[in-house]
Amino acid sequence: MKNIITLKNIIWRRDGSEVLSDINWQVNEGEQWAILGLNGAGKTSLLDIIMGYNYPTQGEATVNGTEFGKMSLPEMRKRIGYVSSSLDKFNQTLNRETALSIILSGKFSSFGIYQEVDEASRHDAEKILHQLGLTYLKDRTYDSFSQGEKRRILIGRALMGQPDLLILDEPCSGLDVRAREDVLNIVRQIPNDNRHLIYVTHHIEELIPTISHVLLIKDGRILSAGKKEDVLTDKNLSETYKTNVEIIFNNNRPSLVIKDLEDKDEKNI
Repeated sequence: MKNIITLKNIIWRRDGSEVLSDINWQVNEGEQWAILGLNGAGKTSLLDIIMGYNYPTQGEATVNGTEFGKMSLPEMRKRIGYVSSSLDKFNQTLNRETALSIILSGKFSSFGIYQEVDEASRHDAEKILHQLGLTYLKDRTYDSFSQGEKRRILIGRALMGQPDLLILDEPCSGLDVRAREDVLNIVRQIPNDNRHLIYVTHHIEELIPTISHVLLIKDGRILSAGKKEDVLTDKNLSETYKTNVEIIFNNNRPSLVIKDLEDKDEKNI
């Protein structure tokens, strides 16, 4: 079985402090993963390792067949699609661009198009717009989109690069229920193109059946990792979120219920 991500004994330190400790994690072909954890648990640091923006202080990392320290990380990044609220820093550029041009820019891993675009690429971008149900935005500019439309367009931009691995970092943050479900409908389709997904969220109700595996991270360490049904337990989630919770499945989607919150010490809430 092909390994998509292999992290062995990873430690990452920043300013003398150990942010990630003893990280051992493997993503295999055909698996679609979610990462859950509190703010500050180490989720972003883990993503930065995967994308090669942070180099492990100790340990071995291989992503998409690229072994860190032996192969080109910039070349590896070209095969990873990434969508996060951190892309908002490019809004000044994006606001002037049409939906079609934003999708097209994903081919060049740029914000804005600075190269000639051939007809085949234009056709591919229009096809993605159609698949996302956003053809009506083709000639409209980004500043006129709703928040849900913006997220879907940025996912389309990431898909234009034909990535092997797609990382969605809290893609539904700040969206209403309808916009969230529109984004999740796109997520459902990702494995159909033999792509692999890393989906980061605070909200377990976003873990649709497409998500097959879950990694729980707490205080820079992996608390649990494996098949979704094995990892998502009351005990594991209560420890991850430092709050007494109960997990309920409805139509194969999980949700959380907070238990006895008024009896918890403030430090555990």
